Amino acid sequence: MKKTMLVDCDGVVLNWEYAFDIFMEEHGFKRVEGADYIYNIGERYGIDIQQGKKLIKMFNESAAIGFLPPLRDAVEYVTKMADEGWEFIAITSLSTNKYAQRLRKRNLDKLFGKDTFVKVTCLGTGADKDKALAKYKDSGLYWVEDKVENAFAGKLQ
Repeated sequence: MKKTMLVDCDGVVLNWEYAFDIFMEEHGFKRVEGADYIYNIGERYGIDIQQGKKLIKMFNESAAIGFLPPLRDAVEYVTKMADEGWEFIAITSLSTNKYAQRLRKRNLDKLFGKDTFVKVTCLGTGADKDKALAKYKDSGLYWVEDKVENAFAGKLQ
């Protein structure tokens, strides 16, 4: 019997932050000194919130999104769990752009194996995950997330 785990992608299994930093540098932006642990992109780069959101969307819909590196030891442990019978369902606030969604699925398949992520649900850039998680209410499935608001959304569902 397969065991299933719900996971976010960026900051959980993929190192979105590393790739986004490179993207920002290529576009002339540098991190504010001491902002390594600040989640808000505007504060992290010293730009206004709207510009930050626009740049995130631009990055998430670029070709770079298909080549994100794994986060730390995610490959080791996700593939180990897959070998032990786990399957993964990704719920990610990436983009509604169909090409970005295809690149996300290909990136996951390339890093973790084709059958490891059995479903990838892509929501709008920065979207809340409440509705996507609601269908798993009372399922007993684990939900792994790096954004506090979405972690609580999973708990409430």
